[in-house]
Amino acid sequence: MATTVTVSYPADVSDWERDQLTTDHMRAYLKRSNDHAREGDTWDVFVDVGCCGTSPDIPLRVEHVAGDASLDETAELAFVEREAAGVDAGWDVQSEASPEN
Repeated sequence: MATTVTVSYPADVSDWERDQLTTDHMRAYLKRSNDHAREGDTWDVFVDVGCCGTSPDIPLRVEHVAGDASLDETAELAFVEREAAGVDAGWDVQSEASPEN
């Protein structure tokens, strides 16, 4: 039986950050960088926002583990939203660059 891990992200991440969190390459990174998943574990991750701003570390939290706690290439990661955590980066994709940059 394959392991399924439910991971939550804060509600106050931007749409871009949410999209980046759920990509195949982020799933692969999370499995490579964490040997095991236990309910309550937190994983801080950085998502690239390109040239449009900065992104704080986003605290992911393991909400549920079904199956073996080992994370290998066959493990499945499911993402759910949880309460806001104060990680809003405060950047707007359509805002202009500062003249100081």
